[in-house]
Amino acid sequence: MKLYVGNLAYSMTETELSEMFAPYGTINSAAIINDRYSGQSKGFAFVEMSTRGEGHKAMEDLNGKMLNNRALVVNEAKPPVKNKSRRW
Repeated sequence: MKLYVGNLAYSMTETELSEMFAPYGTINSAAIINDRYSGQSKGFAFVEMSTRGEGHKAMEDLNGKMLNNRALVVNEAKPPVKNKSRRW
């Protein structure tokens, strides 16, 4: 199950992110999204848990939890939307 994790502190590392989700089960991947030009964190990440049960438990416990004076947003990730208007 892939989770969206939002409202993260810009200083958070992928190791810290993994450690936060480790008590809920096996983490297949944890990636903080960075700006492609500056390399600065965009303040959100995606975490993939090995089962839906682990993902739901993490969502229940971590959504709204205060971390670094920020209320985390944790919910199921939505599939990416194709944007045909971009011409790169």
